Amino acid sequence: MTQLGPHLTSHSTSHFTPHFTLYSRSYCHLCEDMLAALRAFMARTGLPWRVDVVDVDADPQLTDIFDERVPVLFAGVAERDGAEESAGSAGKVGEAGEAGPAGQEICHYFLDEAALQRYLAQHHG
Repeated sequence: MTQLGPHLTSHSTSHFTPHFTLYSRSYCHLCEDMLAALRAFMARTGLPWRVDVVDVDADPQLTDIFDERVPVLFAGVAERDGAEESAGSAGKVGEAGEAGPAGQEICHYFLDEAALQRYLAQHHG
């Protein structure tokens, strides 16, 4: 699933593009709510950003890891059979195929804006 967030403008001097992985599942209202909250939060920051939405039910290993503990937001890119996704346009949402958790967990069930702000402050300044 590819979705768009804010785009990098030619006037931007920042090279930091936050990249998140949202572990989710179909027909999960909390998952949809977290993605919507992430979009709104990142729109307020004005930063370009990316998020991969990973369906945990598409991979038995992820189903075992997360079970009912979704949505879970990680800072970082889902691991994918040695493939690396390019940064490309800012604000894109990609699909990760078979994946495992990677990066730093920010929150689960609901978007923790304070935790997300701390992460951004540590990496963006």
